[in-house]
Amino acid sequence: MELTQTLKTFIEEGQDWERKNTSVKGVSIIRLPATKNRAASLAIDINPIGDHGLPMKKKGIMIMNAAELAAFKTVFENEKVDSLIRALEEVLPERKAAAKTSKVDVVQI
Repeated sequence: MELTQTLKTFIEEGQDWERKNTSVKGVSIIRLPATKNRAASLAIDINPIGDHGLPMKKKGIMIMNAAELAAFKTVFENEKVDSLIRALEEVLPERKAAAKTSKVDVVQI
Protein backbone atom coordinates (compact mmCIF):
# COMPACT_ATOMS: atom_id res chain seq x y z
CA MET A 1 0.00 0.00 0.00
CA GLU A 2 1.28 3.48 -0.88
CA LEU A 3 2.37 5.70 2.04
CA THR A 4 -0.30 8.35 1.39
CA GLN A 5 -3.06 5.73 1.32
CA THR A 6 -1.71 4.10 4.49
CA LEU A 7 -1.83 7.48 6.26
CA LYS A 8 -5.37 8.21 5.01
CA THR A 9 -6.54 4.83 6.29
CA PHE A 10 -4.82 5.43 9.64
CA ILE A 11 -6.42 8.84 10.17
CA GLU A 12 -9.87 7.49 9.21
CA GLU A 13 -9.79 4.15 11.03
CA GLY A 14 -7.14 4.54 13.75
CA GLN A 15 -7.91 5.01 17.44
CA ASP A 16 -7.25 8.31 19.23
CA TRP A 17 -3.60 8.47 20.34
CA GLU A 18 -2.78 5.27 18.45
CA ARG A 19 0.88 5.05 17.49
CA LYS A 20 2.34 3.30 14.44
CA ASN A 21 6.06 2.72 14.13
CA THR A 22 7.71 3.40 10.80
CA SER A 23 10.61 1.77 9.00
CA VAL A 24 12.79 4.64 10.26
CA LYS A 25 13.97 3.72 13.76
CA GLY A 26 12.90 6.33 16.28
CA VAL A 27 10.14 7.78 14.08
CA SER A 28 6.48 6.93 14.61
CA ILE A 29 3.13 8.37 13.57
CA ILE A 30 0.48 9.30 16.14
CA ARG A 31 -3.21 9.79 15.42
CA LEU A 32 -4.34 12.88 17.30
CA PRO A 33 -8.00 13.06 18.32
CA ALA A 34 -10.43 15.61 16.95
CA THR A 35 -11.12 18.68 19.07
CA LYS A 36 -13.82 21.34 18.95
CA ASN A 37 -11.67 23.38 16.55
CA ARG A 38 -10.01 20.77 14.34
CA ALA A 39 -10.54 17.36 12.82
CA ALA A 40 -8.49 14.32 13.80
CA SER A 41 -4.94 14.63 12.50
CA LEU A 42 -1.59 12.88 12.36
CA ALA A 43 1.78 13.91 13.76
CA ILE A 44 5.29 12.54 13.50
CA ASP A 45 6.80 11.58 16.84
CA ILE A 46 10.60 11.53 16.94
CA ASN A 47 12.18 9.61 19.81
CA PRO A 48 15.51 7.97 18.89
CA ILE A 49 16.13 4.36 19.88
CA GLY A 50 18.92 3.78 22.39
CA ASP A 51 21.51 1.02 22.65
CA HIS A 52 19.04 -1.36 24.29
CA GLY A 53 16.39 -1.02 21.57
CA LEU A 54 14.12 1.26 23.63
CA PRO A 55 13.13 4.90 23.04
CA MET A 56 15.61 7.30 24.65
CA LYS A 57 12.93 9.51 26.21
CA LYS A 58 9.54 8.90 27.82
CA LYS A 59 8.01 11.30 25.27
CA GLY A 60 9.45 12.27 21.92
CA ILE A 61 9.18 15.46 19.88
CA MET A 62 5.85 15.75 18.09
CA ILE A 63 6.00 17.47 14.70
CA MET A 64 2.89 18.33 12.69
CA ASN A 65 4.19 20.24 9.66
CA ALA A 66 7.25 21.20 7.61
CA ALA A 67 7.66 24.58 9.38
CA GLU A 68 7.97 22.86 12.77
CA LEU A 69 10.48 20.37 11.35
CA ALA A 70 12.57 23.22 9.89
CA ALA A 71 12.52 25.08 13.22
CA PHE A 72 13.74 22.00 15.12
CA LYS A 73 16.45 21.37 12.53
CA THR A 74 17.70 24.95 12.96
CA VAL A 75 17.91 24.56 16.73
CA PHE A 76 19.59 21.13 16.57
CA GLU A 77 22.19 22.40 14.10
CA ASN A 78 23.12 25.43 16.24
CA GLU A 79 26.74 25.18 17.44
CA LYS A 80 25.80 26.72 20.78
CA VAL A 81 23.49 23.77 21.48
CA ASP A 82 26.47 21.45 20.91
CA SER A 83 28.54 23.49 23.38
CA LEU A 84 25.71 23.44 25.90
CA ILE A 85 25.25 19.67 25.75
CA ARG A 86 28.99 19.06 26.14
CA ALA A 87 28.99 21.30 29.23
CA LEU A 88 25.96 19.44 30.63
CA GLU A 89 27.68 16.10 30.09
CA GLU A 90 30.68 17.34 32.07
CA VAL A 91 28.47 18.40 34.98
CA LEU A 92 25.89 15.59 35.11
CA PRO A 93 26.54 11.94 35.97
CA GLU A 94 25.99 9.33 33.24
CA ARG A 95 22.57 7.65 33.24
CA LYS A 96 21.93 3.95 32.78
CA ALA A 97 19.04 2.71 30.58
CA ALA A 98 16.76 -0.27 31.20
CA ALA A 99 16.85 -3.13 28.68
CA LYS A 100 13.60 -4.29 27.00
CA THR A 101 12.52 -4.95 23.44
CA SER A 102 9.13 -5.38 21.81
CA LYS A 103 7.72 -6.29 18.39
CA VAL A 104 5.12 -3.98 16.76
CA ASP A 105 3.40 -3.10 13.48
CA VAL A 106 5.64 -0.97 11.19
CA VAL A 107 4.67 1.57 8.48
CA GLN A 108 7.18 1.46 5.59
CA ILE A 109 8.41 4.90 4.49
